Amino acid sequence: MSNAQLALPGLLPDASFEWVWRDDLDEGTGLRRFEHTTVMLEEVVRAIAPRPGGVYVDATLGAGGHTVALLEAAPGARIIAFDRDPIAVEAASDLLTPVADRVTVVRAEFSRVREVLDSLGVERADGLVADLGVSSPQIDSADRGMSFQREGPIDMRMDPESPETALHLIARLTDDELANVIYQYGEERRSRRIARSIRKSLAAGELRTTLDLRRSIVRAVGPARVGGIDPATRTFQALRIAVNREQDELASLLDALPTVVEPGAVVVFLSFHSMEDRLVKRQFATAHWEPLTKKPLPPTEEEVARNPRARSAKLRAAKRVLPEEPL
Repeated sequence: MSNAQLALPGLLPDASFEWVWRDDLDEGTGLRRFEHTTVMLEEVVRAIAPRPGGVYVDATLGAGGHTVALLEAAPGARIIAFDRDPIAVEAASDLLTPVADRVTVVRAEFSRVREVLDSLGVERADGLVADLGVSSPQIDSADRGMSFQREGPIDMRMDPESPETALHLIARLTDDELANVIYQYGEERRSRRIARSIRKSLAAGELRTTLDLRRSIVRAVGPARVGGIDPATRTFQALRIAVNREQDELASLLDALPTVVEPGAVVVFLSFHSMEDRLVKRQFATAHWEPLTKKPLPPTEEEVARNPRARSAKLRAAKRVLPEEPL
């Protein structure tokens, strides 16, 4: 693969995904920072063991932490990095300006990884990492609507240009359909009561902000118990997963993986709830993979102390193998 194939600037004609490439830094732009503490950085690099000249995929660019660490570990390695959040893409492209000749940043869903590699003339990658967590800027920004701790619109979209917000989703679904979403993606046993309360608030014109949404949930199930999680946690998680089709996206990426990486390549997934981890575990149990982690690895106590949001992370790694031919 040539340098020109990877260092492909601008927009591809007739392409429905966007390439973002920055060779220079305009200090006067006032670019909004996208700051996030990358989870289990050393463990990811150790598992993938990037080599000079290798080509790797960062399926979830975020603030660029895993991409930078892989490039630092293997001078001459190259990264194809994906993210569907335009704010993350712009900020990470800024961060990666000094190594722009070694990184291609793609604004696209990671389910389209095979399509993108084909457009670049890349037959197989030498490794892949996917951090499935929501980044701190997405959670902490009130206007993204992902947190019940800050008042903002009931949005929750990873890509602000996608057509359906969480409020639109709530309005579109019936009580039973909304309850099923909350139960399936939030593992919330009180989903029917919560769905009825949310829909009642919507009908009364009392569902405008994230705090309105939390109030409707609390009305259904009561306030948090001492030492327990907030009663809105699982419902907010479920709506975010549904709005962004996170389970479908992950399933598509996992299905494509055997066509994405070379035999012998290592893929690493960081998941943050049981549904994601089950999907990854199921894929790694197929004949295409040799699991490198018998059980998912948690972050160290030291990392959790530095970054409490890392506490629910689970790392699974597997090596691509060729299935044995039937006798």
